[in-house]
Amino acid sequence: MAKYLVTLMLLCAGLLIPGSSAYGAPLNDEQQNTQDSPTDAVNPVVQWNRTLLVIVRTAGAQPATVHSTRSFAIMHAAIYDAVNAIERTHKPYLVRLTGVSRFASQDAAAASAAHEVLVTLYPTFKTSLDSQLQQSLSSIHDGADKTEGIAIGKTVADQVLTARSNDGSSALPIPFVFVNAPGDYQSTPPNFPKQPQFTHWSHVTPFALERANQFRPGPPPALTSDTYSDVLNEVKSLGIAHSATATTDQALTGSFWNGAIQNYWNEITQTATLQKELTTAQSARLFALLNLGFADGVIAFYDAKYTYNFWRPVTAIRAAANDGNPETLADPNFLPEVGNTTPDPSYPGAHAVISAAGESVLVSVLGKNHFDFTVTSEVMKGVERSFRSFSAADEEATLSRIFAGVHFRSDLTTGQKLGREVADFVVDNFLTPVHEGDDSDDDR
Repeated sequence: MAKYLVTLMLLCAGLLIPGSSAYGAPLNDEQQNTQDSPTDAVNPVVQWNRTLLVIVRTAGAQPATVHSTRSFAIMHAAIYDAVNAIERTHKPYLVRLTGVSRFASQDAAAASAAHEVLVTLYPTFKTSLDSQLQQSLSSIHDGADKTEGIAIGKTVADQVLTARSNDGSSALPIPFVFVNAPGDYQSTPPNFPKQPQFTHWSHVTPFALERANQFRPGPPPALTSDTYSDVLNEVKSLGIAHSATATTDQALTGSFWNGAIQNYWNEITQTATLQKELTTAQSARLFALLNLGFADGVIAFYDAKYTYNFWRPVTAIRAAANDGNPETLADPNFLPEVGNTTPDPSYPGAHAVISAAGESVLVSVLGKNHFDFTVTSEVMKGVERSFRSFSAADEEATLSRIFAGVHFRSDLTTGQKLGREVADFVVDNFLTPVHEGDDSDDDR
């Protein structure tokens, strides 16, 4: 029965989605669909992004020691390089093919690349993924262009997978030794996990960054500083379970965003892609930049987290009598609004890094910040929140961690800076336009 439900979800993820195929940067509302892009066609990039979201949200599907952002980055890098091998308007991420026809099907290449990546990373889903591939390809006219697109996608995906096969992601987590000293990360109540998560992740090879610590921030505020007392007292007041200080909307916000933040931003990008009717090639580039930024943002923030090993608010507030700061008072019964705290050090905040990176990529590629959209919650079924700009969603998702009771504001301001630095580096140096005179293989 469970296998049937997963199959059904995967097929539902691939239902017809308005979409299409050519790059343009920045994008504007007047751009129209081109190759493989009738108005009733699917957008294969969105389709396969939805499919991967279904997989990572399926209990037990994602290996506990492998961060899901790696899968999104691999899949979307492969989709991008496959489509770009045909489009040729931007520089490849990794794979440069020769002898590719400009008439090869971009949609077939995208679907084939995504399928090849996912059946390799998630082999237990092969039957469902094979069915979705056939569904994706059924809307494309049979012929040499379709056949070549399929071959391009598989070839590119295999090369990207090979390049990532020894990236350190399969290593065992590094055992963590808790130190019971003021400021040091400790296992958090009420569930008290035995080990924090992803202690090895800063050793994974980045997708775009030169090294994990390329943008490593400075240390968190000193425990005796005014900044520290301010941020502790803020989360102590607003983030405690059943807070008398937080507004109803603040408490709702804390719970609404309390899921895997990269999933929210992939869905926000789906919404933007469909509303703006991006082509297949435009979509491929947008999702690749987004998820390369997320994957490297995660590597970067785990480098910082396990460099500073800073305690979480629930520990800090309960132990405030020992922090040497007269402006902080202990509450030995404090628990955060959302209950459990994510099992890793506090500084910097993951939601802040990912949300800032998401906003930065979307604004850079789409050319403007204003955008009306709604967001659904991964953990609160049926609840939606509406926004008028990417920055508004970024700010709310970031501040939600204070209202959730799991982060200090200093974690978040530092996280936002780190996320923007990573995203700007990716956008400035990868998947950039090919200009006249560049080696763009125009003679093929």
